[in-house]
Amino acid sequence: MKTAAVITVSDKGAAGKRVDTSGPAIKALLEEAGFRVEYTAIIPDEKELIQAQLIHCADELGLALAVTTGGTGFSPRDVTPEATQAVTDRIVPGIPEAMRAESMKVTDRGCLSRATAGIRARTLIVNLPGSEKAARENLTAVLPAIDHGVEMLLSQGSADCAQPTVPRRGERPPSMDAWLREAKAALGSEGVGMYLTHNGVVRATARAQVREGEERPPVRGMRFGYDEEKVAMAVEEAKRLPGIVYVRVWLNRGELSVGDDLMYVLIGGDIRPHVVSALESLVGTLKTKCVIEEELSE
Repeated sequence: MKTAAVITVSDKGAAGKRVDTSGPAIKALLEEAGFRVEYTAIIPDEKELIQAQLIHCADELGLALAVTTGGTGFSPRDVTPEATQAVTDRIVPGIPEAMRAESMKVTDRGCLSRATAGIRARTLIVNLPGSEKAARENLTAVLPAIDHGVEMLLSQGSADCAQPTVPRRGERPPSMDAWLREAKAALGSEGVGMYLTHNGVVRATARAQVREGEERPPVRGMRFGYDEEKVAMAVEEAKRLPGIVYVRVWLNRGELSVGDDLMYVLIGGDIRPHVVSALESLVGTLKTKCVIEEELSE
């Protein structure tokens, strides 16, 4: 099943001053096309927040497609294309070109859309206009192509032919500054008295040498992965710990080098003892029950 996210970018929508109709319409179109929409959000026109949401969808949720609606016009607050370009590894110019061509059939103002599209790791990101009518028209025009493109990303190559399995390179780590800004804006953040973070990295010294004092060859890297269901369960358990208000986790995957990030964990809670205890517990669970790792020696 191909997975997707729909993110509505609107100051008024995020403030509850306007009912979002574009987001639900896009979600319905994607579901009709066979996508499972696993994440939706309504956020204000803030570049850094848009970037954080797109990174969350690609790096943490691992969704195949992230669609935004809104913020593609000429207003000074319309920054969705800039936020998208800032987090993508490769642009996909044909998608917005096709959407603008379709819009020009309806109105000569269709060429004013600044929507963009790009790829981050294995996630395709596509901007749509903010109006429900225009968003429907644009998405309908390119949805078959998007579907094929997503299949290509998921298959690591052409969707029409089998590809050999190759090791995945490490994912791009999140921005902890963006995480903190988002956490402080989240519901319930007024009850947080402390945030603590953990950043695990690949070290050059073998685990057996660190833990047991055994002489081992230097580590040159690591194959790293994780069980998504177990990670989700560990996060939910952490959220139920005393005084904990906010929990967020990112784990890397693929063949990593020494110094690459393995995980980021952010926990917010009422008082220091609760937050320290929860961080230690969650990191310990992630390391012992959720991850799959293989050290690569020199």
